[in-house]
Amino acid sequence: MAKAPRLKITVINLLCLVVLCGATESPQYEVVHAESDFELRHYRDATWMSATVNDLSFQKATLFGFHRLFQFIQGANLNYSRVAMTSPVVTSLVPGAGPLHSSAYVVRFYLPAKFQDSPPTPLPELNLKPYAWDSHHVAVRKFSGFATDDIVVKEAAKLATSLSLSPWANATSATHYSYSIAQYDPPFRFFGRTNEVWVDVDASRFAGKASF
Repeated sequence: MAKAPRLKITVINLLCLVVLCGATESPQYEVVHAESDFELRHYRDATWMSATVNDLSFQKATLFGFHRLFQFIQGANLNYSRVAMTSPVVTSLVPGAGPLHSSAYVVRFYLPAKFQDSPPTPLPELNLKPYAWDSHHVAVRKFSGFATDDIVVKEAAKLATSLSLSPWANATSATHYSYSIAQYDPPFRFFGRTNEVWVDVDASRFAGKASF
């Protein structure tokens, strides 16, 4: 019965140690358009390591998914390679029938440049897979505080409203994910936290407009 709390404490402690050492690499992007409450980014091709978690809770899924990813970056791979921490950690929601409109989540860790072309092979028991995130556009809304189950749904709804009033009202891309939450800070940071809601957008039809 006490396994979950102990796991949570362990992951938080590990996150603290990792972030204190510095998270220096992030996926590269270009801001191609900005509104008052969201911006449109173009992300380049990148390789991530992903953990699928079946859970109705965004917070629990992120916790358990990152625990597996953390083991991987600490050397639980066939190469025995240690992988530097990066940011953000991204949790994508797979559409479903749950109360948070999701029945599964995919937690992703951006691989540093050193491992982009040849990721270490995770140990089989971790059930991790490399994910090639092709070049794409995302609409991004920033929010502060902790990304709790209730907050992420509210922030995603706010981004959806903003998009509905913009030229991208009918341009959201058809993907396997309804939206993603990017978290940049460790749990022990209580102030000045940075989180983002990401929604894939098909911006190709606007490529010739002046705002691009």
